[in-house]
Amino acid sequence: MYLTNTETIPGKNIVVCYGLVSGNTVRAKHIGRDIAASFKNLVGGELKGYTELLSESRQEAVDRMTAEAEFMGANGIVNVRFATSSVAQGAAELFAYGTAVRVE
Repeated sequence: MYLTNTETIPGKNIVVCYGLVSGNTVRAKHIGRDIAASFKNLVGGELKGYTELLSESRQEAVDRMTAEAEFMGANGIVNVRFATSSVAQGAAELFAYGTAVRVE
């Protein structure tokens, strides 16, 4: 599966456009990560627990978007974008979307 945030895939021709595909996940913060983050806020530095949480969330959203595109018969997704939103206290949604295409 080709994934790109551009309108085309270099060296490939889009022969079919299937339309919008998306994937999302909603994740809640973990109390252990919150405690570690509180200490890190005192001294500064990367909040590795949250970095891992966001990385896992992005991958889950992309996997779901890719599965939807494969179900349609696509072998690529162009114009891939990400969005986030807060859905509840301590929980956020990560949303991935793009246009499913068949390329040759």
